[in-house]
Amino acid sequence: QNTPRLPVMSGKRALTSSSDGELPQPAQKKMRKQEQEPPQKLKLATSVVPPRRPVVLKATVKQIRPTGAATVAGAPSRATISTGASRRPGWDLKGKVSDMETKVQNYQTRIKSVNQENECLKASVSKAQKRTAEIEEENNRLKKRLGQCEEELVTLVTIKGDFQKTTEERDGLKKDFKKLTEEHKVLEGLRDHLESELCNVQTQLSIQTSALSRCQDSLKESQEMVQNLEETVAHQREDLHLGEMERRKLHNTIQELKGNIRVFCRVRPLLSGNSDILHIQLPANDNKALTLAKMEESHTGRTVDTQKSYNFSFDRVFGPRSSQSEVFEEISQLVQSTLDGYNVCCFAYGQTGSGKTFTMEGGEEGDKWGVIPRAVRQIFKTAKGLGEQGWQIYNETLRDLLYRGNPKKRPEHEIRKNPNNEITVTNLTYQKVTNEDEVHNLIMLANQNRSTARTGMNDHSSRSHSVFQLDIEGENTDRDTKCKSMLCLVDLAGSERVQKSQSQGERFKEMTAINSSLTNLGIVIAALANKDSFVPYRNSKLTYLLQNCLGGNSKTLMFVNVSPEEESLGESLNSLRFASKVNDCVIGTASAN
Repeated sequence: QNTPRLPVMSGKRALTSSSDGELPQPAQKKMRKQEQEPPQKLKLATSVVPPRRPVVLKATVKQIRPTGAATVAGAPSRATISTGASRRPGWDLKGKVSDMETKVQNYQTRIKSVNQENECLKASVSKAQKRTAEIEEENNRLKKRLGQCEEELVTLVTIKGDFQKTTEERDGLKKDFKKLTEEHKVLEGLRDHLESELCNVQTQLSIQTSALSRCQDSLKESQEMVQNLEETVAHQREDLHLGEMERRKLHNTIQELKGNIRVFCRVRPLLSGNSDILHIQLPANDNKALTLAKMEESHTGRTVDTQKSYNFSFDRVFGPRSSQSEVFEEISQLVQSTLDGYNVCCFAYGQTGSGKTFTMEGGEEGDKWGVIPRAVRQIFKTAKGLGEQGWQIYNETLRDLLYRGNPKKRPEHEIRKNPNNEITVTNLTYQKVTNEDEVHNLIMLANQNRSTARTGMNDHSSRSHSVFQLDIEGENTDRDTKCKSMLCLVDLAGSERVQKSQSQGERFKEMTAINSSLTNLGIVIAALANKDSFVPYRNSKLTYLLQNCLGGNSKTLMFVNVSPEEESLGESLNSLRFASKVNDCVIGTASAN
């Protein structure tokens, strides 16, 4: 085998001379020609070296280890040949040629090894391709089998669903069967029990039949006894009626002995932060007396200030520690008179902040309730029908406190006398109520509509007289009799002087109207006390509205409320003096309606 001659290269530079001399010209041309000519094609695996590019082979070739996969080794490109021996001198051309021949032989040996390895790889590739074909065939077969399995799975799922449904139906039928079996057992037991009961009933029937004849005999005796008892009950009802009439007569007599117009005094408790009450003295053993002490300066200024006392006596005096229930206990007798058919009027008088509204209305809690809610509760225990109306007198103008319409379209109200000579108010709102809660809601509505404002004596002062009236109707169906009465509860506005309340502008106008109506009330009281032939009720709407209460067919109670503050001593003294005038009045005797 001919071995191709290759120029010996060191890197990219060919060795062209030996020792000191140069090669002959023809040798140089021949070597250049060999350098320019393309090298012979080397068959390494499946790669082919392009003929147009000179290839410089690298001496180091990696040995390819045979593997199971088909691997193709690529031909090196532009590799330099390393001799691996010591570098020869330039003039030793024969040595270099010998080295190159040795390298070529090594390369040929390696190429042969590579070719063998390539053949092995080709065999591996052929075997792998055959294996791949087998795998694809197996894959197609498995896909076909998978499709069949999926169809079978769908069928099995359907069958499973039907099976579950059938199982549930079976379980349900089992439960129904078990239930029916138990019911059957129960019915069998019931049948046996009923058969036993039937025997007992038949036995009892025979016994009762014989007893019935005996009962019929005793029935006649019982009917005669019932007739006698009914006659006894009728006599007892008549006695009860007579006793009730006697009770009403005695109760009314007691109230008349106490006076048809009575005056109670109540001292408001001290607020937090106030000092002790020193100017108001309440005797421990007398609940009808009250003493007001006032320090007066000496006119000369040389002597010690003297204390002047003002003694007052009323039908009842309640101290600062008196509870709402204690106060109402005295008034409840008058409420009972209302239930007996008498008209009753109760009004609270006093300066702003003296506790009038608290006495009449009270607080939200049950133990803080005032006269109005407690009276309603007492009345509802016996009354069946109740009519309720409420109004206020503001700047000598009547206002309906239960009006729910447009405030700008309020109807006008007038005080008139009906044919029965009773005082009535036109265009009022009447509301039927059946329980305490409904009345309480109406009171709340009236409080919202009532005129209040801040004054120099109270942050929330009532700027109007509030009148709460309950019309009670009763009927005795057995005796075909009816009775009608009225409970009138009045919360008057504050009675303080204009200078004391520091009212200005609209408040001054309100205070003037309030004082005018209260002044006219004092004039009416004075006329009644003096037994004048003419009493000026029509001087104000307040006195005109209370005409029946003050001088007509009514039992009247006045509450005079006193403030415990020492700076209010002057106003308290005026209120107590006015109450004393009322207490001295003698009005007509009230009669039942």
